[in-house]
Amino acid sequence: MVKRFIAGLGIGLAAGYLLSPTLNSGKISPEKALKEIKKTVSQTYAISGSWIHMIPETVELNQISYHVYRGGISTTNEEGTTQFEFLADTKTGALLDLQAT
Repeated sequence: MVKRFIAGLGIGLAAGYLLSPTLNSGKISPEKALKEIKKTVSQTYAISGSWIHMIPETVELNQISYHVYRGGISTTNEEGTTQFEFLADTKTGALLDLQAT
């Protein structure tokens, strides 16, 4: 029983050590960023679908470099479906750019 406890503790500590750079990077998850974007966009549009890239990228907007998640939103209205592409800040999930495609 003590051996299992020590083994479990060791595995937990090793996992925490290996994951700490990821957890302390200051980035939010892509899923959380998408949730924030949908919350923002849904104030104006009826969302019918969405997607997000899981790997962040660096883009330059107005001569400022940002680390972003790239994704898309589908909206539906009387005229039909409109597709939008967005850029979300990896630290806050804030909407940085929204373009109809």
